[in-house]
Amino acid sequence: SSLLLMSGVVVAVGLCRRLARRRLYSRPLLFAFLVEMFSTFQICACTNELSLLGNVEPKPHTGLTLTYGFTVLHGLTLAGSACNPCGTLQPMWGGGTSLSMGGLKIAAQFVAAVLARAFMHFIWSLEMTEPHLGALSQGCSSPMQTTETQAFCIELLFSVVFQLAVLRAESVNPKYRVHLIALLITMLVYAGGNLTGAIFNPALAFSLHADCFYDKFLSYTLVYWIAPCLGKSLILDVF
Repeated sequence: SSLLLMSGVVVAVGLCRRLARRRLYSRPLLFAFLVEMFSTFQICACTNELSLLGNVEPKPHTGLTLTYGFTVLHGLTLAGSACNPCGTLQPMWGGGTSLSMGGLKIAAQFVAAVLARAFMHFIWSLEMTEPHLGALSQGCSSPMQTTETQAFCIELLFSVVFQLAVLRAESVNPKYRVHLIALLITMLVYAGGNLTGAIFNPALAFSLHADCFYDKFLSYTLVYWIAPCLGKSLILDVF
């Protein structure tokens, strides 16, 4: 049922992106906002569901396999969308995207994060599958299982590694690149998922753990917003 739900989200987002491309291409600002919002919604909604499947046996093989598979699927279906505020900073920093367009896309990403969270909470409230039982009663199910300083360093390091790999993979054939990036993300999740969640995406972090941001705003802002953005800035400064 979870696989069908996530597949349904992917199909629905694909249809919405195609409709927006046909109907709104002549209105670039609205088109950019909606496409980025739909794309980020897909990643946030699917990752919210995947977060419930981390304890499915055999552990951690099931969760890592699903992470790899859906990361490949996102890469194939969401080409051209950043889906990550840190990724939007790169063209803004280099002058390839205006400040207004970049701000619009980042706004779309956070709107999608909120919508995805609300949508998944509605689905979970229906309790259609066993993983959904009690999902809404968890509150702040904190992914930070280490000190704040260590968590900050881990998310910073993972962001640097990920952004560096994305830059290095630009010359790779797209049909291979998506698998390389998916493999890297899966490895990072395996290495640090039990410590910080290995998120390195501010919008996704907010969608997954909004309750934690409400309870411990400063700590979670430092670890899940500032650290990945700082990692991105370090890569841009070097390259």
